[in-house]
Amino acid sequence: QVRLVESGGGSVQDGASLRLSCTNSGASFYFYMYTTAWFRQAPGKEREFVAAVSQGGETTDYADFAKDRFTIIRDKDKYSVYIDMNALKPEDTATYFCVGDTTQTWPPSRRPNDYEYWGQGTQVAVSS
Repeated sequence: QVRLVESGGGSVQDGASLRLSCTNSGASFYFYMYTTAWFRQAPGKEREFVAAVSQGGETTDYADFAKDRFTIIRDKDKYSVYIDMNALKPEDTATYFCVGDTTQTWPPSRRPNDYEYWGQGTQVAVSS
């Protein structure tokens, strides 16, 4: 019944910006109870942590590669989480996953296996 759905991916050129969105298709009114994060998986690579936002949206955590270019936002009114990605590079090409978990402490885990709920992913391709 809890199903995370990502959207907003696409093919862009080096230096472009994208906003990826995540919503809970089955339980939007409970979405604020989750620590929510974004992971990504490039072709041939393991999944890696990108950013996380706390249940209330007050605090955020970023991977080093993301901290100066990406912004994770929780919109509690819309029961959604976004990630704004700026100055995209070819190395950002990956499938991006929205993930959620109710058991995280802060700062949250950066291990994919520690998150219970996963979306299907949205693909981002950055060409040079």
